Amino acid sequence: MDWLTVILLLLFGLLFLVVEVLFIPGTTLVGLIGFGLLVVGVWLGYRDLGSTVGHYTLLFSVVAAGVMLYIGLRPKNLHRFALTDVNDGRVRDVRRPDVQPGTAGRALSALRPAGTVLFGEDRREAATRGEFLDAGTPVRVLGIEQNRIIVEQA
Repeated sequence: MDWLTVILLLLFGLLFLVVEVLFIPGTTLVGLIGFGLLVVGVWLGYRDLGSTVGHYTLLFSVVAAGVMLYIGLRPKNLHRFALTDVNDGRVRDVRRPDVQPGTAGRALSALRPAGTVLFGEDRREAATRGEFLDAGTPVRVLGIEQNRIIVEQA
């Protein structure tokens, strides 16, 4: 039973360290628990199984943890888990509006009072001054107020 306890403590300690290195950035509770399990496993190896087995458990723990850290922290292996997609999306800044007052468009969705309006080929969010307009209604831009395009029925 003592062998099984020591082996399980070492394996779970190493498992927690692998999870810490590969999946959880920074030093967290998972890594500290894994380190603690390794320490307890080595201590029980010395206490219950003798100093020779304790030396072997210590050597195994240090070598296995070192190998896992080395393999897990290599740039080639980290690249497999890293986010490499580039977000090249843009947000239209309404402080430099491309839709000028007087521009005509068509409501793509019902404006109650906000919805989607099509200006040429551009879909934009717009709002009315409180009136409800059905989808397909022709609209005209009144202006831009507080980062919102304000429209009325044309």
